Amino acid sequence: MTDITLLGGGIGQELIHRAGDKPTPLWSTQVMIDRPGLLAVLHGDYFAAGATVATTNTYPTHRDRLQPAGIEHRFAELLDIALREAETAREAAGGGRIAGSIGPLGASYRADLLPEHTRAVTLFREVAGVLASRADILAFETQPSLASARAAVEAGRDLGKPVWIAVTVDDEDGSRLRSGELVRDLQPILRDGAAAALVNCSAPEAVPAALDALSGLDMPRGAYANAFTQITKDFLKANPTVDALSARRDLGPEAYADHAMGWVDQGATIIGGCCETGPAHIAEIARRLRADGHTII
Repeated sequence: MTDITLLGGGIGQELIHRAGDKPTPLWSTQVMIDRPGLLAVLHGDYFAAGATVATTNTYPTHRDRLQPAGIEHRFAELLDIALREAETAREAAGGGRIAGSIGPLGASYRADLLPEHTRAVTLFREVAGVLASRADILAFETQPSLASARAAVEAGRDLGKPVWIAVTVDDEDGSRLRSGELVRDLQPILRDGAAAALVNCSAPEAVPAALDALSGLDMPRGAYANAFTQITKDFLKANPTVDALSARRDLGPEAYADHAMGWVDQGATIIGGCCETGPAHIAEIARRLRADGHTII
């Protein structure tokens, strides 16, 4: 059948749940600081569930997120901690790849907060340059606009590692990015240096339209959706905390796997889970992939 790359599920939300601490604007970064080793355990649980890629807990490690908390000076240290915990889990699992996560600039889902192009490329590249020294893949995640995707491609393409661009789309119209721009207009941008085109942190129901809009690309496509009820107005304010969001109750492992297998039927070869999915979701997807004759690579 088909070779499928299976990613893990949510990192930030799962860390918050496992820690049981009150969320802060530093999100999973705070958990990583306060509870050393918990992240490696989570990565290990995803490998045990069948994932072949560990995504680093570096999505929120941008200077503009660290500065308000007074810990911008720990920027390099936090990237190192996240990489080491992923490496620890990979070693224990006996193999696997590491995807260095680079989240959007400004804030998630907010295309309006992207700095001007040259500044955006510089900020993205600072993170990507560190991750590229130890990660197998550079994963620019939850990019909300054409401009953000363009800056990400430019920042990552000359660092010697495959650049995966994952965009977030409108939950009600998957043919459009969060910016309102058309997903299909990403195609010339991604051809300029990306190695894979993905859709992430969006409602699973929106993913099929987005995958269709990317179908003209000669590169792997994929998806990993979230399980939020909706992206609330409170979460789109400055310095939000994740308690402004709530999880859906209709996206357990079996229901989520139904969506994921539909993406495979559309030609997706990279799948996994995003916020509010966990190891049980990945284990069910792995089971279904194997039952259908696919090979997880």
